[in-house]
Amino acid sequence: MNLDQMLFRASQNILDTIEEGIHIVDFNGFSIVYNKAMEEIEGLKENQVIGRHLLDIFPDWTKENSTLLTVLNTRMPIFNREQNYLNFKGKRISTINTTYPIFEEDVLIGAVEIAKNLTAVTDMTEQIIELQQKLIKPVKKELGIRQYHFDELIGKNEKYQEAIKIAKRASNSSSSVLIYGDTGTGKELFAQSIHFASTRQDLPFIAQNCAAIPDSLLESLLFGTAKGSFTGAQDRPGLFEQADGGTLFLDEINSMSMSLQAKLLRVLQENYVRRVGGNKDIPIDVRIIAATNEAPEILIENGHMRKDLYYRINVINLRIPSLNERKDDIPFLVDYFIREYNEKLGKDVWMVTEELQNAFKVYNWAGNIRELKNFIESAMNLITDEHVITKEHMPSHVSEVLLLKSKYIQEDLMAVDDLNMHLQYIERDILEKTLKHYYSNVSKAAKHLNISRQNLQYKIKIYDISLD
Repeated sequence: MNLDQMLFRASQNILDTIEEGIHIVDFNGFSIVYNKAMEEIEGLKENQVIGRHLLDIFPDWTKENSTLLTVLNTRMPIFNREQNYLNFKGKRISTINTTYPIFEEDVLIGAVEIAKNLTAVTDMTEQIIELQQKLIKPVKKELGIRQYHFDELIGKNEKYQEAIKIAKRASNSSSSVLIYGDTGTGKELFAQSIHFASTRQDLPFIAQNCAAIPDSLLESLLFGTAKGSFTGAQDRPGLFEQADGGTLFLDEINSMSMSLQAKLLRVLQENYVRRVGGNKDIPIDVRIIAATNEAPEILIENGHMRKDLYYRINVINLRIPSLNERKDDIPFLVDYFIREYNEKLGKDVWMVTEELQNAFKVYNWAGNIRELKNFIESAMNLITDEHVITKEHMPSHVSEVLLLKSKYIQEDLMAVDDLNMHLQYIERDILEKTLKHYYSNVSKAAKHLNISRQNLQYKIKIYDISLD
C-alpha cells in the first residue's frame, strides 16, 4: 500500500467516526466518499454507492431538489437546507444538508455534502402531534367530561368575590380574557366557568398548557398541518379549528416564543387560521381565554410577552388572588374538599381539628388551593373510621411544619397574630421608604432589597402600596 492509499484509508476511518453523514462526489456527480453515518441515514451500503452516479442511486433527484446537484451546477455553497427524497429502494429520507463545492486552483472538481438525519425526528413529530390531539378532549356538555361552573368557585373573601364578579361579566360577551394568578389558584376553573355561563356553552371548550410541549410542536398543534408540510405530515386540523364556535383556553401563554406569539396575534386579528405548510385561510370563530402565572407587566418588561399580543388578549383582565391573600376562605374550602372526598372515597369525615384549622391559617400556601386540596385528599385516604382529621393524618413532609406552627398557636395565638401584624407593618414601612428613595423604580428597589422584581411587585399588591 503506497502513501496516498494509506492517507486515503486513514481519512476514511476518520470520516466514519463523525456523527453527520458525509457524501463526496466528483464534478460529474459520481460518488467517491460515503461514510458510515450516511449509510445509516440513507439505508444504503458504501459498495452500493461508490462509483455510481447520483441519479442512479436517487432517481427522483433534480438540480432543484438535490443540494449536491445544485452545488455542482451553481458552484455556490448551500447551508442548512432541508431535503426530502427516496433512495432507489424506495426508502423515505429527510435530512438537513450543508453542501460545499470543492475547487482546485479555481477549477471545480466535486462537492461534499454534510447531512443531519431528520427522518426519525419528523416521524416522531408527526406521532407526537397525533398523540397530543388524541389526548385533548374538548369539554362539551354532551360528553360527560368534568365541567366547572361558578357555583364551584368557593370563597367569601372580598378580593375573590371581586374576581368572580368580573368573570361573570366576562361570560356575557365573547371578548378575550387574560387571567393572572399564581400556580394552583384555579385559573382553568375560572375559564371553564366563563365558558359554561356564556352563549358558547354548548360548543367545545379546549384547554392547552403552552408550556407542556415544545414550541415547534405547539405551532402545529394550534394551527394544524397540511399534507407534505414536513415528512409524513397529514392534513390535520389544529386546536383553533377544533374549538370553532367555542372557547380555547391557553394557559401559560407567556411560554410561547415571541415568533409564535406573533403568529397567534395574526390569527386573533384576522379570525382565520392557516395550517402549517398550507396556503388556505380557514375562517374561525373562537373565543380566547389566556392565562399567565406571572404579572403581565413583568413579562412584557422582561421580553417574555409581546405588547401587541397583550393588548389584544387583555380586553377583560382578571386577577385571581393567592390562597395566602384569602386565608379567611380556608375553612370553606376545607369543608368543600371533605364533602367531595367523602363522596369519592365513601368516608364519613366531618371536619378537621381546631389545631389544624389554626395551623392552616399561618401556613405559607406556595401551591395555593391545589396544595390545600392535596392535603385534604391525602388525609382522607389515610383516615379509617374516624370522623375528624388530625395532624397525624396529614402528609409526613408537612406534619412537622404544622406541628411546629400549631405549638406556637396553642401557646399563645394572640401573640403570634400580634407578631405577624407588627412584622407586616415593619415590612410595609421598609418597602414604602425604599420605593420612595428610588422614586418608585421597582427594579432598583428590588435590587436594593435583594429580592426579585416579581416578589416586590407581589408585595406592593398585597400591601396596596401606591407608586407615585
